[in-house]
This record gives sequence, C-alpha cells and structure tokens, in this order.
Amino acid sequence: MIWHSPTVLLTILGCSGSLPGPQSPASGYLVEADGYRIGLELGNGVLASLQAHCDPFSLDALLFSHLHPDHCADFTTLAVMRRYHTHPPHDTTKRRLPVHGPSEAPRRFARAYAESADELRTADLTDVFDFRSLTPEPFRVGPFHITAARVDHPCEAYGFRIATENAVLAFTGDSGPCDALHGLADGADVLLSEATWTHADNRPPGTHLSGVQAGELATAAGAARLILTHVAPWTAPEAVLAEAQSRFTGPTELARQGEKYTVDDPVIRLTSDDS
Repeated sequence: MIWHSPTVLLTILGCSGSLPGPQSPASGYLVEADGYRIGLELGNGVLASLQAHCDPFSLDALLFSHLHPDHCADFTTLAVMRRYHTHPPHDTTKRRLPVHGPSEAPRRFARAYAESADELRTADLTDVFDFRSLTPEPFRVGPFHITAARVDHPCEAYGFRIATENAVLAFTGDSGPCDALHGLADGADVLLSEATWTHADNRPPGTHLSGVQAGELATAAGAARLILTHVAPWTAPEAVLAEAQSRFTGPTELARQGEKYTVDDPVIRLTSDDS
C-alpha cells in the first residue's frame, strides 16, 4: 500500500502592505491540504482574487490576524455573497463558515456591514458565520493544527503556525520583532513574513518588520524558506528582498499575487504490504 501525506499548497491572493497596490490586492492567502481550504486574511480586493482560484463557498475556515482594513475589508462582501447568492452550492444557514479572529471581530464586522442603526440590531452575521475568538489554545481544521499567538502591533493582533503531519507554515501577521514570532516560526518549512519597509533606526516600534528583521527571524527560527509579503506600495520591494537576503542564506523571495507554493514535498511511505 502506498500512503501519500497531504501536500500543503499556499496561494498568494494579495500581498500589498497597508493598502492595495498597483500590482496586487492587500493581504490574503489560501492554504490547502487534503481537500480542505483555509482563507488567511481577506483584505481589500482579495475576494475577487479568491474567486479566480476556488469557489468561496468551498472554504472550511477563515483566519484573521487582526482587524485593520488591509487584512479584512472584503469580509463584508463575502457576507453579501453568503447571504444573497441566488444559487449557493449549499444551505449557508446550516453550514456557517467558521471565522477565527480577534475578540471584537463579530461586533466590528457587523458594524461594517450594517447601513443603519436599525440594521445593526439584526446584522450580527451569525446566520452565515460562526465566530470564534482566538486564544492560546490550538485548534484543528481538517488536517491543519493551528496555533495563534499575540504579536506586537498597535491592536489585538496574532501570528499563526499552521501545521500538518509533515509541514509547517508560519505567518507573522503584522508585527514588530517579538518573542512570539520565534515560537511560531521555529523550524518552519515556509515562513511567510511581513516586511513592510526597509530598515531604519527611526521606524515606529511595535508595528512592522523590515527586510533585515524578517531575515533575522528566519535565521533565528531555523526556517527552511522565507517568503516576504506585505511590502507597502511606497517601498522598493527589491530593497526589502536584498535586506532579507543579507540576513538569511536560505531560499528567499518576494510574494507575488497568483503565485502558488508547495510548503512540503509529497511524502510516499511504503508499508509491509508492498514488500
């Protein structure tokens, strides 16, 4: 018997930092394995990109690192789709989409969706979404074992470690350097790290990583591969890449919209039945 471990596929739906850029929507990623799909962030323009790669109704969960618009603005349009699609592939009232995010997500998303105070009283969105606040307790989505940790950003913000039996994807979210990032990235096969700007001593603390800091994180964590994302449109991406490569000698590249990455190589194991 031949046993195949699920290949983990990462698709870049959007990678522009702080706002959509001329070449990409804001933050958004699709993570797939063994027939399960996780949406990671849903920033400005990401829902359109998602539809080019899969049916949004096929998502098994959504993860939000924090609630700044460049990471979650398209959530309200997803709510429209799930509520009012004339031919949904399933009854969305019976299969509410799990949404894992900061504690204020249900209230914030309802306020963004409602057009009036009267509507806000009934627009809690729980008819089509199952909101679950992030905690230090790991949780599962299909083959994925997911750990969230608070990171250093000016709001309630998290990074993620998304692991299967044979692969680990670490995502920094938005964060300045902090101990939590090292725990999330430890030994990761792929570190998907924000690198909003080039390095300078006068950058605001507790906000974002530079290319230098992303490279240093990858080296300290022993990551196998570094993918840089969330580069602001006013920052030269090649400069950020050069900074990261000066601190990390492993494979390093800039995330680009539409690119797909295999986080792990498929593993084939032979049992005694094959001998």
